[in-house]
Amino acid sequence: MRAVGAEAEVFPAWTEADWRKAAEAALKGASLDKLVARTADGVRIEPVYQPAEGPRALRAGGAWRVIARLDNPDAREASAQAQDDLANGADGLQVVFARAIGAYGFGLRRSDPEALGLAFDGVQFDAGTRFELDLGPDGPAEARAFRQRIRDAGAEPAISAVSFGLDPFAAAARGPFPADWSAHVNPYLDAALDLRSGRFAGPFFVADARSVHAAGGSAAQELAFALAAAVTLLRALGDAGVAPDAARAMLAFRLASDAEEFVSLAKFRALRILWARVEDACGLAPRAPYVQAESAWRMMTRRDPYVNVMRGTVAAFAAGLGGADTVSVLPHTLAVGLPDSLARRLARNGQLILLRESHLGFVADPAAGAGGFEALTKALGEKGWALFQEIEARGGLPSALVEGTFQRKVGENAAALRRDIARIKTPITGVSAHPQPDETPVDVAPGAPAPEPFASVEGALSPIRLAEPFEALRDRSDAILEKTGERPRAYLVAIGPEPAHRRRVAYMRDWLEAGGVASVYDGEAATPEDAVAKLAASRAPFACLCSDDATYAARGEAFAAAVKASGVKGLMFAGRPGDLEQGLRAAGVDEFVFVGGDAIAALEGLYKRVAP
Repeated sequence: MRAVGAEAEVFPAWTEADWRKAAEAALKGASLDKLVARTADGVRIEPVYQPAEGPRALRAGGAWRVIARLDNPDAREASAQAQDDLANGADGLQVVFARAIGAYGFGLRRSDPEALGLAFDGVQFDAGTRFELDLGPDGPAEARAFRQRIRDAGAEPAISAVSFGLDPFAAAARGPFPADWSAHVNPYLDAALDLRSGRFAGPFFVADARSVHAAGGSAAQELAFALAAAVTLLRALGDAGVAPDAARAMLAFRLASDAEEFVSLAKFRALRILWARVEDACGLAPRAPYVQAESAWRMMTRRDPYVNVMRGTVAAFAAGLGGADTVSVLPHTLAVGLPDSLARRLARNGQLILLRESHLGFVADPAAGAGGFEALTKALGEKGWALFQEIEARGGLPSALVEGTFQRKVGENAAALRRDIARIKTPITGVSAHPQPDETPVDVAPGAPAPEPFASVEGALSPIRLAEPFEALRDRSDAILEKTGERPRAYLVAIGPEPAHRRRVAYMRDWLEAGGVASVYDGEAATPEDAVAKLAASRAPFACLCSDDATYAARGEAFAAAVKASGVKGLMFAGRPGDLEQGLRAAGVDEFVFVGGDAIAALEGLYKRVAP
């Protein structure tokens, strides 16, 4: 057996000073700030942290529960989905009605007794299965209809685990928020009190911030919205005569979780900590709230959708370890169409592997004590609380939504996200990074209806998908392929030997394919005349000069002038031109393509030069 001292020699202790010295050497004199990242809220994420202590963020107990979506518009098909999911590991169902926040084009179209009877035929409501309602525009009526279905099934309300999902703030995602808050909230209050009187345990309301995330909001904005919604509902319940302790038991929370693992995990921790702060201000001893998580819609892609499987798994990991009680993962093909059984199985099984094989749900607050997570949780909490206080100072969330101040803040964050996507500062795997131009289409549910489009309205928290601008370019490429038999192409004019042009040829291939433009490369073009001949043989309407800076300085203008004179429809230049820009533009370069440039605008410019 090796002595402890010997082990210490094999694994010497490294201090932060040792790490900094090694990092500075690797950066060759550059500042360590180069390793610092920032969240959308401006929170710094340092490269290294010391252990730290902070408040605990604990769910009520046990592992998180796996929730499967029930969103097929056809009630009979929905019933088959429910039976399959519950028989194969799901702990519960997220019952999605048409035009709910989480419908994403689908959802149960009817809530009458016949439709719900078909959809839940054979489902036992009081046998431990959890149900979370994602209600449409007529939420109170749909919640009551679901209550009636439970009664008709002969189930015992007191042991039926139903989160009824009443959400008067869902209106913010559909259009201008109603100016008369009292008239708007009263039907929801009546429904909640009616359901409670029927011996259901609840929760009945949900403070649901998914619409904020889907519209492009930041983590702090989600937290502030959720807190402000919950506090507003507490006040409304108090005005209806419900005591504070009973009122908080009627509330649940629901947040989005995306593939930005650190931020998502810290966000869920921060929600629990901030809510405890609200409870304390209300004179209540903190008690763990019921927190639901759903993988984020805005990160979903239509292109290379199998990458969505990994995104959903990371989102489930982050939400589960962050303290969510239940997690629902969007099937990876949802942005393409109604998911089939395979997509649903992958969404379900990803979580089951995390829970039953990796046992990740059985550690209470596993991020506690980790310096990075503690710092990020604290910072997000502070920013979320500050924004929550701003909302309260404006008279509460209803007033802020009527004024549009909150929506404008979300819109500003969404614009910044879009800029980062367009500049590939935030690459999307399979879309703007490592795309597959001729990928095989995925299957969706047989006979599935087309998704119901979301009608975006001014002043709404309208959902977006960040991949959409690049997907639109790929759609244009597909249309050209269908009409002409080939995609638009660009010839890569490789100037100088392979080591000189290799890096920029590789970059341009990926860049072009992200927009659906095929690239043609056949090695070095020795002379401008050789480049023109190779371009003619390629039959490409576009060309791009690719080399290193030294070669550009010596030969770039000559190649640009010759290629442009050949009649090419568009001439690009890979890299920042620096002092060469004026001469290159005079020689015929139309577009400079470089890291940090607006790829969407440049690619759209290419398509304007070819007839669809």
